[in-house]
Amino acid sequence: MGHHLALSTLPAWFVVLPDTDAAVPVARRAADYATRIVRHESGRPWLLGRWEESGSPALARAGNTRIAVFGEHEVTAAEAERAAAHARRSEAHLDRLVATWRGSFHVIASSPRGVRVQGSVVGLRRVFHASPAASGRTAVCLAADRADIVAELSGAELDERQVALQLLTSGVPHPLGGAPLWRGVHTVPGGHRLLIREDGPSTYRWWRAPQPTVGLDTGARILGEELVDAVKLRARGRSLVSADLGGLDSTAICSAAAGTGTPVAAYTAGVHDEAGDDVYWAERTVGSLHGVEHHVIRAGGTPMTFAGIATQADILDTPTIIAVDRARRMDIIERAAKRGSALHLTGLGGDELLAGSPARLHELLPRAPLHALRTVRGFAAKYHWSHVRVAAQLLDRGSYRSWLARTARDLTTPPAGPDEPLLDWAGRPRMPTWATPDAVLAARSLLLEGLGTVQPRGPGHGEHRELVAMDGISQWCRHIGQMAAPHSLTVSAPYYDHRVIEAALSVRIQERITPWRYKPLIVEAARGIVPESSRTRDTKANATYEEEAGLRRHRSELLQLCEDSRLARLGLVDEATLRRWCERALAAETESYQLHPTVACEVWLRARETPAMPPTRTVDPGRVT
Repeated sequence: MGHHLALSTLPAWFVVLPDTDAAVPVARRAADYATRIVRHESGRPWLLGRWEESGSPALARAGNTRIAVFGEHEVTAAEAERAAAHARRSEAHLDRLVATWRGSFHVIASSPRGVRVQGSVVGLRRVFHASPAASGRTAVCLAADRADIVAELSGAELDERQVALQLLTSGVPHPLGGAPLWRGVHTVPGGHRLLIREDGPSTYRWWRAPQPTVGLDTGARILGEELVDAVKLRARGRSLVSADLGGLDSTAICSAAAGTGTPVAAYTAGVHDEAGDDVYWAERTVGSLHGVEHHVIRAGGTPMTFAGIATQADILDTPTIIAVDRARRMDIIERAAKRGSALHLTGLGGDELLAGSPARLHELLPRAPLHALRTVRGFAAKYHWSHVRVAAQLLDRGSYRSWLARTARDLTTPPAGPDEPLLDWAGRPRMPTWATPDAVLAARSLLLEGLGTVQPRGPGHGEHRELVAMDGISQWCRHIGQMAAPHSLTVSAPYYDHRVIEAALSVRIQERITPWRYKPLIVEAARGIVPESSRTRDTKANATYEEEAGLRRHRSELLQLCEDSRLARLGLVDEATLRRWCERALAAETESYQLHPTVACEVWLRARETPAMPPTRTVDPGRVT
């Protein structure tokens, strides 16, 4: 792996350093590749990295306290000064102020108490850190917005056990989902902030999901206002924005963008499935909007799933199953960039936030048992769930810890069938049949290591399941953003703004989560935003054909990944077994999905072999003694 691959090739990154002489050697290494530097009050390097002028942080100071805000926000110079003053008083004061801000951003503060680094409440704006100790030197904590930047600056080595864990089908369980793949590199959980002090780093919670106590009418009105404001702050001052225009969630975002008065280039991708009606509904929507330039990509005009997997070279900081669908997703991104867009709005995040999880019925059952049982019967009928399994999951009072222990034990048992209910803490992942015994052992040991202290993402099955889903899908969005960065285009997901999340999760469970209506919350929230001709749409396109046909069409590329497999080199997969699986005809919904994590890891490992660029120092870190 290239020791300075991310530092030398990525167009945007930042690293955060504490105000100590011990951090100066790290600053010198970062300065070999950085184009920007911001200093502590002492003059020592505080922030180093690469960012365009348009991506410069909002900066302010109050006495000996400084603050920086990166990302999509509406923080003015005056508001940044106010934040610095709050940070000077206490961390809690800054917590309360930041909670009122709209957008998606990192907040970084430097004060006599230490250095604070904070990302988002889910996995979109992440924070990573490490505390390397060079020979004869004091350990110093550094933080960054990317895991590979931290790894390269700290000299961390690849952790093969973490790679093995990524092979799990159906996702890596919380809290290991999205974990860095380097030894000694750690992530800050969503809704937490990192505080770097002289005695080392600590994490503190600054956000909790709200209680679901608001009625649908009020909650929908608040959500609609938050979505409009979230889109406005992103579109402000731009001559053009682009947007996905597919399902109801992206339709709401695209319509809100049109309402800002900024010209919108909307993109709709057709699918081969005759029941796929995105194009029909998109055309109805655009017919009632003003200032929207509609681009329809017919089913045969966009790449299939698995296209280009043998030649992908994106420098990502973690593997992503988006790799199998990269060509399809980036087709629209590249078209938007060529059209001149620097901001692309997506509806990612809407499904898990707006439809919610039926597992929320656990907390509804004691308070409204008749309603909860009627609702669960509706879900069981709609999705053909096993009634025996429904009863077992709904009556199970086991802790998340016990669920994780059972999951670790059962990694090689057959996966659950399509009639498995969605009422447990999560779907049980499995190791694929081509995983070696060493890989299974490594994954199992990691799942069991922190069992004594592990806590669920939320206090109940439903909140846990919703937040974990948001963590996972928001990381997909983050990866798409990393893929789009070389095109000078920002991929923006307003549904992951904490104020939007709060507005949705505040709505009463029985009104947000129902088998009887399709996403009632966004249907009501979209009043006055989405044209009435498409606001009550209750269908969703399916790309199963694209997966199955893509596997047949691009099987040769898939088999190329089996040649001299990097995962096999690490002793994590049996190359012959993997090849036999790739040569088979596979059903998209029950078989080929098991390949996705393996393809993601193989593609990621190969891309990390890209040669690093030579250093081109353009900033002086200075020498502070």
